[in-house]
Amino acid sequence: MKTIENYIRTIPDFPREGIMFRDVTTLFADPRGLRLAIDQMLHPYAGVAVDKIIGLEARGFILGGAIAHQLGKGFIPIRKQGKLPGKTISQAYTLEYGEAVMEIHEDAIQPGEKVLVVDDLLATGGTAQAGLQLLEKLGADVIGCSFVIDLPDLGGRQLLEGMGMEVHSLCAFAGD
Repeated sequence: MKTIENYIRTIPDFPREGIMFRDVTTLFADPRGLRLAIDQMLHPYAGVAVDKIIGLEARGFILGGAIAHQLGKGFIPIRKQGKLPGKTISQAYTLEYGEAVMEIHEDAIQPGEKVLVVDDLLATGGTAQAGLQLLEKLGADVIGCSFVIDLPDLGGRQLLEGMGMEVHSLCAFAGD
């Protein structure tokens, strides 16, 4: 039986030399792989009440949409600045090469709603941290964060756990 790792392609030296890029498009393209990922991402939350699924741009939209469908719940995107119509709130965060801003519609979450945050990859945790800060501003009750891949050497899990978040990942790869 294949594991999640077997569906993930590694591309050396992308986007720059020395980086081992973990490509989940091969996972998404395989119906068994995608089903396995969705099922495993949901497993830790079996029997836990959740109101909405939050997907972080961009591959978190694919996973989040599938998970929301599976649970019969709504899906909320957290997007890069300028991509959402209507009134938004924003949160800046630091990247290795500068700063970026994430946004969510200001009316996307009602205070106290239970949400699950999903994305494909947890690296430094900056994007997830910004998303969690947005959800905190809206009064969401984050029940956990679920990722396909964790790159533990980059410290994202420690960052999110330091924020009091429960973090689950399906696999981990050493390095960056």
